[in-house]
Amino acid sequence: MAQPIIEIKGITRDFPLGNEIVYVLKGIDLHINKGEYVALMGPSGSGKSTLMNILGCLDTPTAGSYVLNGKDVSKMEDDELAEIRNKEIGFVFQTFNLMPRTTALDNVALPMIYAGHGKEDRNKRATTVLTQVGLADRMDHKPNQLSGGQRQRVAVARALVNHPSIILADEPTGNLDSKTSVEIMNLFDEIHANGNTVILVTHEEEIARHAHRIIRLKDGIIESDNPNR
Repeated sequence: MAQPIIEIKGITRDFPLGNEIVYVLKGIDLHINKGEYVALMGPSGSGKSTLMNILGCLDTPTAGSYVLNGKDVSKMEDDELAEIRNKEIGFVFQTFNLMPRTTALDNVALPMIYAGHGKEDRNKRATTVLTQVGLADRMDHKPNQLSGGQRQRVAVARALVNHPSIILADEPTGNLDSKTSVEIMNLFDEIHANGNTVILVTHEEEIARHAHRIIRLKDGIIESDNPNR
């Protein structure tokens, strides 16, 4: 029996705007099982970024419940959410979000500092994941000494370092040329093949085709949810 890693029921998200209320998510039900490879798609204004922020515990819903890996995170306070984010979620962003003055190794080890691991543990694990993403020879390089594709590989390694429950990638190839995009998407395919649950947020059909399931949002609701195999 497949185990849901994400269970969302009746999620809404409203934002006050002056005297009005903008209803961005209008009742989302969603189950994602452990080990799935999912693409989240939708035009600008569809609610996909808001849903991603809730999935990533960067925001909480107005109503509804969100159970992540057995924990109800929809009612958690900010400090609890920060801990969940660090342990359960590996983020990969379009803009890489690396520390500019820090080596690839130290960038990757950063989440482990917050998780309370000692230096030896951190360096060992960071070395393992950097090797896994093909950067064994670039560990001492700083971001400005790396190409865009290499920087994104560092970001992917950092996302993997704490053995998260889900990898959440927001437009991961948005700043990369087409050849590098293909390499990064092949890397995500490998990561998924290793048993990781991967959620891609993208507006590009070509990128979404790597996923095994495509969820399309429109006007704050799920318009379609179909297997892609």
